[in-house]
Amino acid sequence: MSSSENGIVIVGGGLAAARTAEQLRKSEYTGPVTIVSDEVHLPYDRPPLSKDVLHADLDDVTLKPAEFYTDNNITLRLGSAAQTLDITAKTVTLADGSVLGYDELVIATGLVPKRISSFPDLEGIRVLRNLDEALALRTHAASARKAVIIGAGFIGCEVAASLRKLGVDVVLVEPQPAPLASVLGEQVGSLVTRLHRAEGVDVRAGVGVTEVRGEGGHVSTVVLSDGSELPADLVVVGIGSRPATEWLDGSGVAVDNGVVCDEVGRTSAPHVWALGDVASWRDATGHQARVEHWSNVAEQARAVVPSILGKEAPELVVVPYFWSDQYDVKIQCLGEPEANDVVHIVEDDGRKFLAYYERDGVVVGVVGGGMPGKVMKTRAKIASAAPIADVLG
Repeated sequence: MSSSENGIVIVGGGLAAARTAEQLRKSEYTGPVTIVSDEVHLPYDRPPLSKDVLHADLDDVTLKPAEFYTDNNITLRLGSAAQTLDITAKTVTLADGSVLGYDELVIATGLVPKRISSFPDLEGIRVLRNLDEALALRTHAASARKAVIIGAGFIGCEVAASLRKLGVDVVLVEPQPAPLASVLGEQVGSLVTRLHRAEGVDVRAGVGVTEVRGEGGHVSTVVLSDGSELPADLVVVGIGSRPATEWLDGSGVAVDNGVVCDEVGRTSAPHVWALGDVASWRDATGHQARVEHWSNVAEQARAVVPSILGKEAPELVVVPYFWSDQYDVKIQCLGEPEANDVVHIVEDDGRKFLAYYERDGVVVGVVGGGMPGKVMKTRAKIASAAPIADVLG
């Protein structure tokens, strides 16, 4: 691809945006590169927000220092969100009214947290997705005594662990039968429940929230669907996220649970690409999948950048991997386990565990708590769709 006046515009302020810009320069692209973000911070890493930022006073989660962008001639347009896209004119209009032209556009806008619209506007109700929210939650948690966390997915579980480290009493509320049950199944969810209860978390599974009340403008009580009333001076909503695609409405870019892409990140619109949490890529079997894993982004950047530049992209053979730090246990997952897979719990010492996931007779995933070596040794078996007997021994 020959560079022109407008160059490549990347919309997003996280890992996907930073890695794409970095990969472009490593690939000897010399045209203009611009990163547009609705946040005022340099592109930063999000996994620490629910962990070290909350409980360990970590403040700097930037992925690259400011000098990196200067030295690599990467323009940052921070604090002004992309609002509309015109694929015919090849322009992006920003919230500040400015219009950026592009030769190629990369969508890397990530996710936005879901909120509960019926909740009253009370001080003390928080969501966690960006750095400012994490810092505000940390400040609040320093004086909080009783917290209710709504939603026991990975974010909810990590926040519960972080708040316990700060000495806050925590109730973890989850409509599913167990924490993480919708992702990893009820069996492994019950092991995660055990971990949290051992650390003093009151896990309430199989119930929802019907009402939140306040006193003097501050949250005070959470009412559950079983009638329980929980005192709370802090409520954290962790009920999942959705792709940040509203700004693409009417643009002509196909969206279906994320920006629909082919196997190298090409969207339905010419000269428009997408990667990261916002993007639904086609895999080798023709299946569309949106993978919300940190490790997935680097692999996608390795494919999308050569494609943008008109070069051959490497074939990606990716075994999805993610992890979640909860207390002293690192929960790791390789592959694509699903809640309705056959689960084989092969090790369990009362705190740490190892579980294989079987589907149609083959191993499709492994989840381990505090067993990093044994998890990572299964990668080749998952990649080759080995029979479950090969890992069960």
